[in-house]
Amino acid sequence: MRINWHDYFMAQTQLLSLRSTCSRLKVGATIVKDNRVISSGYNGSVSGEEHCIDVGCLMEDGHCIRTIHAEINSILQCSKFGVSTEGASIYVTHFPCVHCSKSIIQAGIKNIFYREDYKNHPYAEYLFEQNNVHVERIPFEPSQIIEYLSE
Repeated sequence: MRINWHDYFMAQTQLLSLRSTCSRLKVGATIVKDNRVISSGYNGSVSGEEHCIDVGCLMEDGHCIRTIHAEINSILQCSKFGVSTEGASIYVTHFPCVHCSKSIIQAGIKNIFYREDYKNHPYAEYLFEQNNVHVERIPFEPSQIIEYLSE
């Protein structure tokens, strides 16, 4: 049995989330273009800085300001290495926050596939609709990968 594209990319995204260094929520993101991974990211601190899992979250107005979100990290990786995200898709473990949603749109990403709802913001949903960004919740359970591996 061959794994389908959505499960393949979502499995990678789920695995990435295990690298997250913010203890509040483990999130992974994978940017894909032409069925090829062009970037990946997880939520964590600025490179070289202290991590939430080591020193605790740095909370302000109910948000950890120490953490860079997975979606932003994956977009910034493309920027750092000069890789275009125009027309790409992003796989994310959780529905993107409103700030990540705006960045996804600005980066030219046209498809968002996510595993689970998480504080879905109505303005993010509005922006996706207004900017013709396809958003789809993908039913995925990590245990599915065990089934693929055991066959």
